Amino acid sequence: MIPANEFASRRQRLVNMMDNNSALVVFSGVGKVSSADETYPFEVNRNFYYLTGIEQEDSALMLVNSDGEMKEFLFISPYDERKEKWYGKRLTTQEANFISGCNNILLNNALPGKVDGALNPNYYQFGEVKKIYLDLDREIKIADSTSTHEYKETIEAAYKGVLVMDAYPLITTLRLRKSVREVAELRSAIRSTQFGISAVWAAMREGCKEYEMADLFLKTINDDSGYQGLSFPTIMASGIHGACLHYPTPLDTIKPGSLLLMDLGARCSYYCADVTRTVPVNGKFSSFQRNVYDIVLGCNKMVAAMARPGISINDLQKATVEYLSSECLGKGLISKKDDIINYYFHGVSHFIGLDTHDPYLNPLSKEYKDVPLEPGMIISDEPGLYMADKGIGIRIEDDLLITENGCEVLTKDIVKDPDEIERILASKR
Repeated sequence: MIPANEFASRRQRLVNMMDNNSALVVFSGVGKVSSADETYPFEVNRNFYYLTGIEQEDSALMLVNSDGEMKEFLFISPYDERKEKWYGKRLTTQEANFISGCNNILLNNALPGKVDGALNPNYYQFGEVKKIYLDLDREIKIADSTSTHEYKETIEAAYKGVLVMDAYPLITTLRLRKSVREVAELRSAIRSTQFGISAVWAAMREGCKEYEMADLFLKTINDDSGYQGLSFPTIMASGIHGACLHYPTPLDTIKPGSLLLMDLGARCSYYCADVTRTVPVNGKFSSFQRNVYDIVLGCNKMVAAMARPGISINDLQKATVEYLSSECLGKGLISKKDDIINYYFHGVSHFIGLDTHDPYLNPLSKEYKDVPLEPGMIISDEPGLYMADKGIGIRIEDDLLITENGCEVLTKDIVKDPDEIERILASKR
């Protein structure tokens, strides 16, 4: 669990990045309609959660940089006996204070007045504030039919001369480097992931359905983590389906002699493990499967050896393409290096954190690929070869913590050595 003083420190660092005499408002979000009167399960805006530790919908945070001094206010839903009977308990002001470390806890209907007090020249409660930061991610809903982009338009119409800025790049920049506490949460998520993978390896058999293995993974990690759920929908792909990067329909029956590619992860306090292992269902790789597996494993180890401060994800990608193309050419799997695009067509790495693909600057930005790695950043290491024409797909993915002199493979205890995989599978049978 992240302590309240760490959330308070994050807010102070964010205020230090804001212009002087400016304000910021970040919303937790509300549930999105799926159909008729049903909504999707609520997922808190990760930027709001990063700053507060609060995961309750219909909440907001307001920060003010007033001549270099921080003012902060956290807004939560009022007690509503009827709603609690239907939807469960809501946070009290005392609980919100304990979690977030914010002393000024107000009800969410007080937010418009606080914003007006900051931006209205008739009040200027915090001095002359002419700039406000909003989290302008693509789809943050703050009411049934209102997004942060629509809220931006409301602010601009109501307060002429006030400049609305995007807080998203500031917050995601802070999120890049993980604290010791954040790394500890990810370690816990990886531990649960390891338990889930072990359960799948013990149960998988020819004739099982892919979704049965995905369901078993989910149950196992929830039993371990206290129902904290998945980092992302589990990819459980057997045989030729392993050649589809985000195989969405795990409905097939696992066939004799096939490989099972499992790309999955548990989460802990929203920190997302992201692990891929590919194993032979019958317990032993064929000679061809082992040949391809060894190429991917060699590349996975090369990336981990190369990852260190100053290196970029683009550097790792270039080295990966060179490694895979050279090895595949040398083993007669392709006729020229350029043909590697037919078997490897994705990036080898991305940032990991509160989102499985932790963002930077912009939710759709590719700029993260050129960011020099620094200690405290966590990235994936996931080369693969996808040979639909040969009926197999193999990916091996680890989570790497960048250190002062290199990296730590956080997922090193999840077995990937092919001889060890075969030994373990034999013992489970």
